[in-house]
Amino acid sequence: MEAIRDAIVSGEATADDFAALPVPESYRGITVHKDEVDMFEGMASGDKDPRRSLHLDDVPVPEVGPGEALIAVMASSINYNSVWTSIFEPVSTFGFLERYGRSHEMARRHDLPYHVIGSDAAGVVLRVGPGVNAWKPGDEVVAHCLSVELESPLGHNDTMLDPEQRIWGFETNFGGLAELALVKSNQLLPKPNHLTWEEAASPGLVNSTAYRQLVSRNGADMKQGDVVLIWGASGGLGSYATQMAVNGGAIPVCVVSSPEKADLCRAMGADLIIDRRAEDYRFWKDESTQDPKEWQRLGKRIRELTGGDDVDIVFEHPGRETFGASVYVTRKGGTIVTCASTSGYMHEYDNRYLWMNLKKIVGSHFANYREAYEANRLISRGLIHPTLSKTFALDQTGEAAYEVHRNLHQGKVGVLALAPEPGLGVRDAELRARHLPEITRFAGA
Repeated sequence: MEAIRDAIVSGEATADDFAALPVPESYRGITVHKDEVDMFEGMASGDKDPRRSLHLDDVPVPEVGPGEALIAVMASSINYNSVWTSIFEPVSTFGFLERYGRSHEMARRHDLPYHVIGSDAAGVVLRVGPGVNAWKPGDEVVAHCLSVELESPLGHNDTMLDPEQRIWGFETNFGGLAELALVKSNQLLPKPNHLTWEEAASPGLVNSTAYRQLVSRNGADMKQGDVVLIWGASGGLGSYATQMAVNGGAIPVCVVSSPEKADLCRAMGADLIIDRRAEDYRFWKDESTQDPKEWQRLGKRIRELTGGDDVDIVFEHPGRETFGASVYVTRKGGTIVTCASTSGYMHEYDNRYLWMNLKKIVGSHFANYREAYEANRLISRGLIHPTLSKTFALDQTGEAAYEVHRNLHQGKVGVLALAPEPGLGVRDAELRARHLPEITRFAGA
């Protein structure tokens, strides 16, 4: 593994050099164990600790199949699906792996007593399987997390609708929180040349998700002048939605939970900010009863900020905690676009405000290859910037996931895999110098 790392860090190795490097028999990866799925049984979600369930193990290198690539991972990042995996909610991911393993012969590799997790990666192609022509050893890449078979006609207008669509590193094995990772070749995108490995690894899942959810015609189809309410606007997902709203000529109303997070939104160009903690919004009176007066108070505050306009689009991802308010504050004919539901999946809202005002709820889930390409292109051209606030070593992944689980972070939290230190991997110093102020500010530094 040291020879692979040295070849990447040098920046001078050729495609032939990488093809000639021996692939080790095993590698280090962050795993959960099948025999521990009941370890948090009976505990509240907030009390479950990823530091107990995430392990750093040596695991065998999987066989590279047709249409696949093996990549050396220099850096990865923590997404909320890794938190879900680590606390075995809402279900254990081993059920996904078992079902995938039954689908065809090559998929059997994924059904193991351990799950190598992670849905982001930046690194270098080491090997490609039969039928891969667009990528070769030595290519510097980032991986998006859509794993799809594409044998059904149902996925060919939008690959997210394919019946065999899965999220890599969550519903498949051999994910990105590891020294090596196995991906389908159509998960690969060029690494943005002006970013470090850890910066390049951080946007993938959340940036593509935000693009589909907010910009794509498959999501909210945002246009110039739209008022967009963005929950968690400084977080891993919301920070990219905020940038896309600003860049796309929309008017973001950013909801945050601290002055520091408000400052990050201002650095991204947003002016209209609600500190929900300071203004003490309490949308639930108790576990089973919402408070419509708090919805009304939020709607009034939004109109104060916008000069009287209601919200055209709500960028919804907290879920149960905020969904009733989101439906209420959306203007007549507006759109609530939802994913994730990090505070709970069982949403409750007053349907009168939906049907009588012709509002729409749109479900959105990750992104297809074209959407992921477009989102990565914005990063590569310096139009959207990574919001990486902190980086951990691979053996500290449990602590990194713990911070995300407890919302102790801003933006994204990165994890170094093969990269020996932060700051490596920049290939276009001129472009980086041009955008360094934004990269620095958007990271909350």
